[in-house]
Amino acid sequence: MKRFSSLYQSIYDFESLHAAYKRARKGKRYRDGVLSFSSNLEERLIELQNELIWKTYRTSPYRHFKVYEPKERLVKALPFRDRVAQHALVAAIEPIFEKSFIYHSYGCRVGKGVHRGSQQLMRWLRETQRKWGKVYCLKADVSKFFPSINHDTLLSIIKRKIKCPDTLWLIEEIVRSSDDSSDVPGVGIPVGNLTSQLFANIYLDQLDHYVKERMRVKYYIRYMDDFVILHHDKKELRRWLQEIEDFLFARLQLKLNPKTDIFPISRGVDFLGYRTWPTHRLVRKSSIKRMKRKMRKFQRRYAKGAVSLEEINRTVQSWLGHVKHADSYNLRKRLFSAFPLVKGEPGTKAQTQS
Repeated sequence: MKRFSSLYQSIYDFESLHAAYKRARKGKRYRDGVLSFSSNLEERLIELQNELIWKTYRTSPYRHFKVYEPKERLVKALPFRDRVAQHALVAAIEPIFEKSFIYHSYGCRVGKGVHRGSQQLMRWLRETQRKWGKVYCLKADVSKFFPSINHDTLLSIIKRKIKCPDTLWLIEEIVRSSDDSSDVPGVGIPVGNLTSQLFANIYLDQLDHYVKERMRVKYYIRYMDDFVILHHDKKELRRWLQEIEDFLFARLQLKLNPKTDIFPISRGVDFLGYRTWPTHRLVRKSSIKRMKRKMRKFQRRYAKGAVSLEEINRTVQSWLGHVKHADSYNLRKRLFSAFPLVKGEPGTKAQTQS
């Protein structure tokens, strides 16, 4: 296995940090932390550069908050300067690991993503149905994945590829940075970190190669901690499931969600935000319910003048970008006709429809 050294200078190089700054501010340039950093940009970047050169850099304290969609999660967020440092690190090491990732891993990778993963699953459903007729699906996800990643195991995996001691120092500083706020020291990486997306793929890449190379499974697709396997033999899927559970626990200290299931594809495969069959794809029911809740809230706030059409449109367009990849024409027509946006309280002369 090829190992990479002399990476560190490409991380702290001023041009690299400036490019990282531009990536980190994308879509966020008017936030307070970004404006503050940008107001004295050259000085801030040189300060960060010196901390990296002399290895006095320490990850800042995390800000904690919860998100509730699509499910409740605790997010740990860092100040903007730390996000710049992480962008610089990822730019240097991601290409090294990207080369070894399997083709059908679709999470947080350039040229992959939710829609390509969903399209690939649909192609495989058609292919396996033509090939076998009766097809079963093993659908699984890792239980509490990000909070369960073992620091020592992750670092040992990374060291197989990277031997630059300075780069490894920075990686370890980031990996262990959330120990103070973790329930179990040495375990768990923050969902909100840019590096966490890459580290998560590096961690489960071990499973990918085991399934593809040792178990010789053809129809295996993964998106972060969710994966699907297709096969005509239900007994074989049960045997594979046990083998995967044993591997995850022994090698990566992970467990599968108890909701893991094996079922015929005629039920539809709930994966990547869609329910997918060989012939068509529908939007997941939970996504429709969330959008209905948002539209009700928008109705109330718009009537009071508390939200603009532009703000509502941003949310709507984002959702439409997802559902348009499914058979959703009638759904979209029904949903938006059911939630007209009207200014003014109902029954008043000031009431006007938009």
